[in-house]
Amino acid sequence: MSKRVLVLGGTGLVGKALQKHKPNWEYFGSTMGDLRNFKEVIEMLKFVKPDAVINLAGKVGGIRQNIMRQGEFLYDNCMIGMNVLEACRQAKVGRLLTALSTCAWPDKLKSYPMTESDLHSGPPTPTNISYGYSKRLLHVASCAYRDQYDLNYSTFAPSNIYGPGDNFDELTSHFIPACIRKFHRSSSGKVELWGTGKPKRQQLFVDDLAKAIPIILKRHNTDAPLIVAPDENLSISEMAEVVKLVTGSCAEIEYNNQMEGQQRKDGCNEMFKSIAKDFKFTPFKRGIEITYEWFKESKT
Repeated sequence: MSKRVLVLGGTGLVGKALQKHKPNWEYFGSTMGDLRNFKEVIEMLKFVKPDAVINLAGKVGGIRQNIMRQGEFLYDNCMIGMNVLEACRQAKVGRLLTALSTCAWPDKLKSYPMTESDLHSGPPTPTNISYGYSKRLLHVASCAYRDQYDLNYSTFAPSNIYGPGDNFDELTSHFIPACIRKFHRSSSGKVELWGTGKPKRQQLFVDDLAKAIPIILKRHNTDAPLIVAPDENLSISEMAEVVKLVTGSCAEIEYNNQMEGQQRKDGCNEMFKSIAKDFKFTPFKRGIEITYEWFKESKT
């Protein structure tokens, strides 16, 4: 294992969870500098002198934010990712692990679950096409640097992430924290959710990803965009019912048929399991219970 590891995006949802498992690693957050500024990135790397860098940084948001701020999502994610790649090369960092997203995969495929080899089989879904292409570019760039400069640069793609420390903001949150917030507020009456409830998603508990990242850093040394996803693939309506149950709400669920999003993007986890044998994913209901307890405590 690398002796000195620097985590970029280290104060975000995944970074905070990772700190519990790897407290001796170095963590860089957005308040410490702007990764869109190449000079700041290269100066930071020369100061820290890491043996390995894990890039978790990026601009993320829910489906509404992706639709409304496509230019911003594209620019920020491309600049952050490319600056980190080139700065790591110049600073002679031999190991770089970059986080992608399953949003980079095509909107529709002939068969599911999707695999690592499906990445370039079609365009990402229109509702987050800018974000999807920015993450796909980072994989292409990582492979290019790996090929030309003989560097151990690789990528991994987690499915939808949730857990304690998530963003519960009313305007920018993803589905799970938004769902928890709405049911917590509504013990009765109606809760409105986006879409129809039919799309399916693999929800990855953040602590599971934090446990997986050190394994990936050590054992994923190929050019494959490694998919990290749990076995459970639930519909939006199935997940909403679980959240409703855990929160104890008696509210009626009403879908607004707007911003439906991608119908399926479930990923195959066989490649991940080949390097992380006996890895146990947290069941969705248990993950929601832990997240809801954190949410209630954070509000008191």
